[in-house]
Amino acid sequence: MAKGVEFEDKCGEIALKQCFSRKLQGDAKMKVAVIYYSRGGTTKRMAEVIADEIKKSGADADISSVSEIEASQLLEYDGIIIGSPTYYGTMAAQIKELLDKSVAFHGELDGIIGAAFSSAANLAGGNETTILSILQAMLIHGMIIQGDFQGDHYGAVAVGKVDKRCEDNCRRGAQRFVKLLKKVKSH
Repeated sequence: MAKGVEFEDKCGEIALKQCFSRKLQGDAKMKVAVIYYSRGGTTKRMAEVIADEIKKSGADADISSVSEIEASQLLEYDGIIIGSPTYYGTMAAQIKELLDKSVAFHGELDGIIGAAFSSAANLAGGNETTILSILQAMLIHGMIIQGDFQGDHYGAVAVGKVDKRCEDNCRRGAQRFVKLLKKVKSH
């Protein structure tokens, strides 16, 4: 059985809330992992903007290249944001490998807040399909995902380079992420 707090909802079903386990240990600051793969630096720059804004919004942010983190470390976080360049319309193999390894603790990320971001060389280069492929894995884990009615609906995207539009969407996404994390943790 996954770690977490069990509660019975109005339907009488048992739900696991991994993200509440830290709340029971006191008022520990919320921890967010910002994980990325980047060859040319664009996705890394996006990760830096996102992590910086998370910190400004009141949470701790650990920024890591996918090569610097083990799948089991995902269990240490209240929120996980993953970024990848677009390769043939989907995530980089290195990100896919991390998500594949997370199957070892399937269900233990239930209730954790998740988000994704992507970069591509050109407009209609596959950013949205890349983000959706990451979000699919998060949803299968039972993670909580929030769309955005403005800007980049599925997650921040860069087209070619990180410009002002991209930075603004990275910041907005990070602010909304922390706001949702605070809402979930307060219940």
